[in-house]
Parts: sequence; C-alpha cells; structure tokens
Amino acid sequence: MAPRQTPTVRQRRFGSELRRLREAAGLSAPRAAELLGTDRTTISNVEAGRFGISKERLWRLATIYECDNQELIDALAAMTGGRTRGWWDEYRDKIPPDFVDLAELEHHSTSLRDLQTAHIPGVFQTEEHARALFDLFIPALPRLEVELRIAHRLARHRVVSNTPGVPYVAMVHETALRLRTGGREVAKAQLAYLLEESERPNVRLLIIPFAAGRFPMAGDSVLYLAAESPLLDTVQVDTPIGAVFFDSSTQLANFRRRLDVVEQVALNPNKSRDLIRKIAEEL
Repeated sequence: MAPRQTPTVRQRRFGSELRRLREAAGLSAPRAAELLGTDRTTISNVEAGRFGISKERLWRLATIYECDNQELIDALAAMTGGRTRGWWDEYRDKIPPDFVDLAELEHHSTSLRDLQTAHIPGVFQTEEHARALFDLFIPALPRLEVELRIAHRLARHRVVSNTPGVPYVAMVHETALRLRTGGREVAKAQLAYLLEESERPNVRLLIIPFAAGRFPMAGDSVLYLAAESPLLDTVQVDTPIGAVFFDSSTQLANFRRRLDVVEQVALNPNKSRDLIRKIAEEL
C-alpha cells in the first residue's frame, strides 16, 4: 500500500487513537507488530495516518490491545479501508488544507456545536457575506482562490440541509449580528437567511445578547464535532494563522463544559429569532 502524502485530520485522528490503545495496553510498536504478524513500520505508518487498515486488522488489533469498548471499535471500524472521496476532495491542494479537513469532519459528525462571537457560522453564510469576508484579507487573495473558498463554504451547508441533516447548535454573539459585513443590504440579507435556516428541525440557533455579559471563550471561534464515539470527538478553533484541532479527552471535556455554560447564558430559539428581527429592522 502506497503511503498517503498528506494524511487528513481525520486519518491522523484514527491513527492516534490506535496508538493510544496500544500504549494503554502497555505494548511497544515492535511487539504489537509481532502479534499482528506484520513489521514495525506498518504499525508506525498506521498510527501516523500514512497507511489505512482493513476492518479485519482493526478487529485483530482490538483483541491484541484487549479493548472492550465496542462503541469505540465500531466507530473506528467505520473509518477503515479505502477512504471514499467526498465533495470536499475537489478542493484539496486548491485552498488551505484545514478548510478541506473541516468539511470532511463535518460530514462524518453525529452532531455539531458552534460558538461564534464575531462571525456568522460558515455553514449559514450567504455568498455575498462570504465574499465580503474573503475580500478583507491583507494581502488580497488571488481572485480564483476567493471563488474557490466561497464555493467550498457554500457547499458546507449540505451538512444541515441533507436528509437527515446533522443536528447543529449554533451559538452566535450579538456582535456578529450587528457587524454590517458587506454593507447594509448584504447584512440584511444575511440576517434574513439566518432566520430562515433557524427554522430547520435539526438547527438550534441561540443568540448571546450583550446583556449576558462575560462568558467562557468570549472572542473565540469554536466548533465541536461529535463522533460515533465520544472518544473520537474533535474541536476546531480558528486562530489568526489557521485552524487548530484538539482531541485529547481532557481538552474535549473542558470544551464541553465551557460550551454548556455558554448555552445557558444564550437566549432560547424563539427569543433569539426575535432579537435577529429587531436588529434587522434597525439596519
């Protein structure tokens, strides 16, 4: 099997979980390889995400590692074998890899929780809003890359619009609603679209009003992507230099607790829609 040139975040996540199981079993890579009937480099390449693995070999490794977490093994089994190409793959090597990896993670998620304090969640951005954001880059992005980024962002919407759509909780600060990104008309159209999307049965839009005051992760952009097994959850945080992904059990637990607190200070869906309408009328 030829090694992958650049493993995706999801592929690396699969490998790191296998490494965690091996280490929890107290086995070295050479010993695990011996018990599996292969060489050490195969174990190292799989754990680095450079090689895939069959379901049969995964089940053998689960036995070798004495892992009795059936939910985790089933979730890992769904990640084995040849990777099916998704719509996001057409953008690989054309836009930043973290954009593409995020779309793949979203596609395979069982639920999503998003916290945005200065932006509308990417999944719910209109074309004009997204264009206005990408046009703000300094230095300016090449026009072709802008168009590719916009097309990719709009395609991400299918994670909530497909049948069945992934359950999505979007927590958005009032600041993001009042920023007139792209001008008054673009901003009004964006708020109208956000209201429309909030009516989807799988979407809960919760606005954090100015009156809520301080709250955990204020100023951050955080997306929590739940997997078939909680041990395989991932958190993506936007930074000025690109996306950062977190997946350790301690980090995941901390993000869950913080998002729970934020959700408690946000308005309920009905009051959230009322505030959006009020802001739209004031534009």
